[in-house]
Amino acid sequence: MLEWLANTSYANWVNQSAGWPIALTIHAFGTAVVFGFMAIIGLRLLGLLRGIPYSSLNSLFPYVWVALGFQVLSGFTLWMPKGSQYFHDGMFDVKFTLVIVSSVVLWFFQRIMKQEAAKWDAAGAVSPRGRKVGLASALLWAGVIVGGRMTAYLGSLYLQ
Repeated sequence: MLEWLANTSYANWVNQSAGWPIALTIHAFGTAVVFGFMAIIGLRLLGLLRGIPYSSLNSLFPYVWVALGFQVLSGFTLWMPKGSQYFHDGMFDVKFTLVIVSSVVLWFFQRIMKQEAAKWDAAGAVSPRGRKVGLASALLWAGVIVGGRMTAYLGSLYLQ
């Protein structure tokens, strides 16, 4: 299956033309949006950026989900031509696992924000549950970035 994917016309386009840099650029912008907005949310949960009401942070989630969708599509595009190589790369497994866990925690955190943000604004403080889950989400996305960079660098070492 992996060999078949690597030999599709789409995978060949990615490998032999502008496909790779285009997908990598989309992946980088998606990373910037997801982590950038999660960093803003995390900093606000830590008590910084006090000019931003907690309830207004809910408006960032649709952008995070759209960027994550672009991440998945561009990531699959980058994975297709080298699927068999990534299959043997333990760091890729770590990164992929972190993406799944981060996405689930992000979904859970978004639900908490929708339920509690107005209360946080009124009280002037985040609930302990909101702080823990929100900061865990931001840190997990940071882990995804580190895992992605390690996949790019360590994976190439193992493949030589």
